[in-house]
Amino acid sequence: MSTPQRYAWALCATLALALVSGCSSDSDGPDESAEKGSPKPTRTAPVQDDPKLGQRVKEALGTDELGDSGPLLVESGLERVSDGVHTRPKLSPGRSYQVAVACAGKGKISLSIRAEKPTRETVDCDGVPVMQRTVGSRSNLEIDTSGLSGATGMVGWRVSRVEK
Repeated sequence: MSTPQRYAWALCATLALALVSGCSSDSDGPDESAEKGSPKPTRTAPVQDDPKLGQRVKEALGTDELGDSGPLLVESGLERVSDGVHTRPKLSPGRSYQVAVACAGKGKISLSIRAEKPTRETVDCDGVPVMQRTVGSRSNLEIDTSGLSGATGMVGWRVSRVEK
């Protein structure tokens, strides 16, 4: 091996060693040790996926007692406010249905229900369900929510057939 090749290999080995030791170092820099005692704030508030808020939404919608099925249940679900609800349940044309959406936490969400009578409204995350009746048609029902600025918590929905 020539001298320039040995020099190149030695340089590569030195750089690799420096990278490995730098990435695995346990050393706290001067700024890190002062901050280590206090936790840093997180981007998402802990209330965002609080199981108690999820349970509150399920109770408001009546889905906690149904589990995953019920004789009239078409579909239900629970999401974080930050994720939103985006569902397209297929409904039988001519049948009556009830759509219920509830949010528990802080702030407000934007709710859009595109059905026989499309609606868009702002809903408080106070655990009180918003309900709308609709009739199934050839086009799918569309339910969408999005959290408004600063909103956190859980949002759920339930679509049920209505007995005549």
